[in-house]
Amino acid sequence: MFSPTWTPDALSSEIITIAGDYWRLVEAQHQVSTMKLVDSAADQSLLEQLLEDTKPGFPPEARDLDYLLATPFRYGAAYPHGSRFRRAGRTLGVFYASAAISTAVAEMAFYRLLFFSESPGTPLPANAADYTAFAARISTEHGLDLRRGALAEDAAAWQHPTDYAACQALADAARAAGVEAMLYQSVRDPVGGRNIALLSAAGFAAREPVQRQTWHIHLARGHVQALCDYPRQRLGFSLADFAGDPRLRA
Repeated sequence: MFSPTWTPDALSSEIITIAGDYWRLVEAQHQVSTMKLVDSAADQSLLEQLLEDTKPGFPPEARDLDYLLATPFRYGAAYPHGSRFRRAGRTLGVFYASAAISTAVAEMAFYRLLFFSESPGTPLPANAADYTAFAARISTEHGLDLRRGALAEDAAAWQHPTDYAACQALADAARAAGVEAMLYQSVRDPVGGRNIALLSAAGFAAREPVQRQTWHIHLARGHVQALCDYPRQRLGFSLADFAGDPRLRA
């Protein structure tokens, strides 16, 4: 695949302002995983603090953030597998999110299907799993939009379903140019919604999530159903929606 080369100087001419609320989903189990180990709320709080003290620390700009925002930026934890804009290993964190909740749910649906596709011996869960969706407010004057201008000419590289080499090289150059966030088209959302890769926690405009929702996601063979209680929303995805990725197409 053609891999474009962008230098920090070239990226400096593409810098724009980015502002808005962006959605991310996490498994709701993070809220109750320690509850069954203790007998009181005070004991649970103490246990969670003890666990927190054993984890890697945060960069200065992330230390007073809500943990939902700060967690992707932890120092010292080895990133086991590379992602679109982050290399594997002990690399700088990236906060991924979506402009629309439907895009964030599509991203989660894809990766849940991919997990079970690559683990054929793992039975599908019988019940729906609960997820917390939260919106982070982001504002930076040091952003890039990979869907616009000269950067859009390399869209094939930014949107490759499995090869992230060009995107990771771009993220390296963007950091060197002082870029804090990059907008890009979701490869997983069937309608191509807008995603953001926040490269620095300095790009958060609020220290806590500004909105929260609870979603129930049920996996069946070949499709996913997602339901939000309030506001009432229902989304559905099938394997055909993600046929652009050869791992699911197979």
